[in-house]
Amino acid sequence: AEPTLVLRLKFLNDTERLARVRPGDTVGALKRTYFPGQEQQVRLIYQGQLLRDDAQSLAGLHLGHLSVLHCHLSPPSVAPTAPGTPGPRSPAPAALGVGSLALPLFVLLLALLWYLQLQHRHVFTATATTCLAGLTLLVTFVAFAMYRR
Repeated sequence: AEPTLVLRLKFLNDTERLARVRPGDTVGALKRTYFPGQEQQVRLIYQGQLLRDDAQSLAGLHLGHLSVLHCHLSPPSVAPTAPGTPGPRSPAPAALGVGSLALPLFVLLLALLWYLQLQHRHVFTATATTCLAGLTLLVTFVAFAMYRR
């Protein structure tokens, strides 16, 4: 029977976890046993060296009883979703910015100007009415471009 080693897995927040391993086990087997489902996110560091090769045996690292392996768990990467499939919901913005209110305020201002133009035609010249119509078209195109994304 192969003797077992006890390794200290030390995390960035100074917590520790003990791992019972055999010298013939590989780095990949250690990751699979103590970090199931997180093998791709865990980085093991021994004596300042990142253990990149999952096929490397622990005996080849010359680990002793209670040797310290530093562990870094990176957050899981978000896989890109295919078009048409719902992806993870993005968090709601913390506060309404001036930019998000600019277009609705501009539309409200245009509606007020059109109301005034219809109620008080004698104040608006032909040039002012033409400019108002052009500005309304421009804002309509901008609104559709913004909300189509």
